[in-house]
Amino acid sequence: MTQSRRHLELLAPARNADYGIAAINHGADAVYIGGPAFGARAKAENSVQDIARLVTHAHRYHAEVFVAFNTIFHDYELEAARQTAWQLYDAGVDALIVQDMGLLQMDIPPIQLHASTQTDIRTVEKAVFLDQVGFTQIVLAREMDLNTIRKVADATKCNLEFFIHGALCVAFSGQCYISHAHTGRSANRGECSQECRLPYTLEDSQGRILAKDKHLLSMKDNDQSANLRALAEAGVSAFKIEGRYKDIAYVKNATAYYRQLLDDILEENPHYRRASSGRAVFSFVPQPEKTFNRSTTEYFLHGRGEDVGAFDTPKFAGEEIGRVTKVGPDYFEVDTTLELHNGDGVCFFDVHKELTGMRINTVQGKRLYPNEMPVDIRRNMMVYRNRDHAFLRLLEKDSAQRRIAVAMTLHETADGFALSMQDEDGFMAYVQTSAEKQPAEQAEKAQANIRDNLAKLGNTEFSVSEIALDLKAAWFIPTSVVNQLRREVVAQLQATRLLGYERPKPGKPAEPPAQYPQDTLSYLANVYNKKAREFYERHGVKAIAAAYEANEELGEVPVMITKHCLRYSFAMCPKEAKGVIGVQGTITAEPMTLVSGKDRISLKFDCKRCEMHVMGKVRKNVLQMPQPQPVQFFAKRPGL
Repeated sequence: MTQSRRHLELLAPARNADYGIAAINHGADAVYIGGPAFGARAKAENSVQDIARLVTHAHRYHAEVFVAFNTIFHDYELEAARQTAWQLYDAGVDALIVQDMGLLQMDIPPIQLHASTQTDIRTVEKAVFLDQVGFTQIVLAREMDLNTIRKVADATKCNLEFFIHGALCVAFSGQCYISHAHTGRSANRGECSQECRLPYTLEDSQGRILAKDKHLLSMKDNDQSANLRALAEAGVSAFKIEGRYKDIAYVKNATAYYRQLLDDILEENPHYRRASSGRAVFSFVPQPEKTFNRSTTEYFLHGRGEDVGAFDTPKFAGEEIGRVTKVGPDYFEVDTTLELHNGDGVCFFDVHKELTGMRINTVQGKRLYPNEMPVDIRRNMMVYRNRDHAFLRLLEKDSAQRRIAVAMTLHETADGFALSMQDEDGFMAYVQTSAEKQPAEQAEKAQANIRDNLAKLGNTEFSVSEIALDLKAAWFIPTSVVNQLRREVVAQLQATRLLGYERPKPGKPAEPPAQYPQDTLSYLANVYNKKAREFYERHGVKAIAAAYEANEELGEVPVMITKHCLRYSFAMCPKEAKGVIGVQGTITAEPMTLVSGKDRISLKFDCKRCEMHVMGKVRKNVLQMPQPQPVQFFAKRPGL
């Protein structure tokens, strides 16, 4: 295990700077956030100024800020991408999360580069290549199993990052083009239209309906909370929570939950180290099931086993309350053991299997009065709570405090007093002042007052673990003098910590340049600009097709490649049938069809690789859309 992998890093999402600050306060060792452009969540962009504000807060705790810079660039965007990279570096950002290899061919700042999950890292060979070209951290495919993770760890030196919580894309990341094919909105360019969350009807090769109006490409949410130790032992050092579109309650709740779990591992295993400073204390009990999830899965970490689909709804149904026992004109009663609250949000699946929600105005025991009485609620229907009002009220407040432990010593000098402070990382500060020395009339009371005043660290990032009085006598020291010393030493320690923070160093590519594992690249490599083409040519690739977004791939091809398999979901997997008496040989991997309105989408199955391919081609209206236009640069905003 490399030294860097001994540091276990909790990585939290941030929709904006305030969410990122909340994540840091709730124990995140690093946060990832979208910049002003080029992030794979186009609706979660942030100004460089806001990111700089987040960086200042994070670095107080020696926590890091990564910017999602993980779209593929058109040629017209290369210069804008280069300039943005420099702006983010100047703002103090610690790393860029990258998909487009063209960036490595450009004049970019000396900043760490992390290989995004969009680079589709699901083989040891791909991981080794990215390690050799200078990436310091790589985000492994969510579909990767523990055994493969171990092999990657043994073969590489870079840090390994893995998603442990949140939404799952049904496709291998970077290998989904259905949104672009149907709408012109590319997932590789941050504009996914989420075709995977739509309802579909599934037909077999004979046209028989296997499922009707189900969300057959919608996944349950990821939950690796039971596997954190195994992941760390396999070589994962960065534990990532998904959710740059999620609300602040989700960010606080999930971050606090995994902070506690990782702290337990750190406590039990001294060979692991913390990745940042300070300890977070929460005013609530973290419960991830209380904030958005579509029920949970461990996905493929232990191989294919449980079904991973969330076919009933892509929405958050919440926790089961109980079944309806009575329906009145403006209320209904539920058999439940849960404590419900005014303002709770509840929902149920109606007769059409659609999730229907409402707000509860008044709770009287087991009788619930909603803001609007649903017309189709019936006895024996299961009711769920997807908004726990009391729990969310706790999260609306300042729900965590993160403090760095410090030891303080008050010294006596020749002409007054001095105060030294040392934090848990070994950083020190020392200030002194001239003051008249007067014996205290009540020695114990005077020393107690000194200790009390020194401990008043208020809203700073510090908390006192120890106070020592290195005095030759019990002196009376005015409160004003003690407070002045405390304020000055805190300010000095804050400045010392910021000066002592070292931004992580970028990686160095191997020389001679590493050879890419293949010498031919299809549209699946997402090469959208000349710099990316130059990169792959430099690394031994001889034939390079344009990215799907270039609209040069006009025939029917896989527009989504996924490990999720509908043949498996419906007990029609040829591999599973092997050795089953009476079934073996009767099931083959015949195509299936997804139907949505007038659309008929063919499914093909690669059983050797254990993959499902969703087939499609670019629609005519998408072909008529203009390609990205040249980016214009202004010294100031036009019109100002």
